[in-house]
Amino acid sequence: MASQDILIVDDEVGIRELLSEILQDEGYGIVLAENAEAARKIRNQSQPRLVLLDIWMPDTDGITLLKEWSRNGQLTMPVVMMSGHATIDTAVEATRIGALDFLEKPIGLQKLLATVKRALSLPSETSVRAPTLERLGAGSAIQELQSTLSPLRGRPGPVLLLGLPGVGFEHCARFLNLPNAPFVSPPSNEDLAQAPQELLNKATGGILFLRDLAWLDRRAQLGLKSILPKLEKQRVRLVCASSKPLSVLAGQLEPELLNYISQLSIAIPSLAEHREDIPQLAEKLLADAISVHKLGPRYFSPLALQLLSRQVWAGNLDELANVVKSVAITSRDGEIDSAPLARLLSQFAPNGSISTESHNQHVSGLPNIDLSLPLREARDQFEKLYIERQIDLSNGNMSRVAEKVGLERTHLYRKLKQLGIAVPKKQRSTEEE
Repeated sequence: MASQDILIVDDEVGIRELLSEILQDEGYGIVLAENAEAARKIRNQSQPRLVLLDIWMPDTDGITLLKEWSRNGQLTMPVVMMSGHATIDTAVEATRIGALDFLEKPIGLQKLLATVKRALSLPSETSVRAPTLERLGAGSAIQELQSTLSPLRGRPGPVLLLGLPGVGFEHCARFLNLPNAPFVSPPSNEDLAQAPQELLNKATGGILFLRDLAWLDRRAQLGLKSILPKLEKQRVRLVCASSKPLSVLAGQLEPELLNYISQLSIAIPSLAEHREDIPQLAEKLLADAISVHKLGPRYFSPLALQLLSRQVWAGNLDELANVVKSVAITSRDGEIDSAPLARLLSQFAPNGSISTESHNQHVSGLPNIDLSLPLREARDQFEKLYIERQIDLSNGNMSRVAEKVGLERTHLYRKLKQLGIAVPKKQRSTEEE
């Protein structure tokens, strides 16, 4: 696909052919995709000049694909949504995510041509969004990681990402790529073993990403070795991830291959190293699940978020995403409380249970909440623990605490006084000034 082509994504062959004929008659280059998966592959290999994207498709809807491109830093071209059944809310959501415009089917000829002309007249840089690591979190550990990776963006040379399973290797690899460059990741060893040159050609000018070296078999290693001398010439950057340390890789990979791959190694923090991000990550994942599965309004209770924050996440972000998706789909509309979440988490925790003692009167992971107390007193205990924890996570910044707990500053201070929580001295002195 040429970078000057218009990508038309629609599952109805008649719509694709009609739009293609009209736009080709106007002199535009056209590429067609029959579903989101085909569009995803095309975008991973090149950047279209413009995308006409249908909302209702059988595999993945257009709104979800638009969100995916936005998260991955791939929404670097104008996108115009199309639908014959969308509501105003859908059009507003698409615009909020980053769509340029919305066309209602059946699409009028003049309306189509005017919209395409306007989209293509925009300076390309107006649609470019620099990728971030916000899908991994916003705490100090992720900020430090972003500071480490930022100077490496777009530079040549291999990068090895090391960490536990599920820490977000692909997010980091995509962050290293430039907005308009291809991002190619072979789905299996077989692809790397049988067609390494084809993968290299697709990744020209961008990144070839290997998801986990720990699973690279002998044939795939030979395929990778065969293209190492060609990487620089074709301007392809090799980015590899490994869920096993270098000491273990040394026993699995050929020395020449490991020596090349490990020239620059970067450790990716586990979820345990930035627990303060878990509530925000869980809420984002819940919003994604609601959108993808077309669920009703759902939200986590404060106690449920606290429970998620104290869970041991052996599978890190991937495991958190699976838990949130599961509880989202199986819950009713409204608040998702800690009880159904605790039952689910007991199946993910080590030894099949959350670590609690029999007949313990305290909530798992929340010490000093006595369940034998009347509701009001037990709630006060929880609120005190919860707010004190938010103060710690915010380093005493009461503006940030108020934002996190969802209270006005004056209401928050009344709550602190009621619960007997002292305002941090640093904050108090600042306000007195």
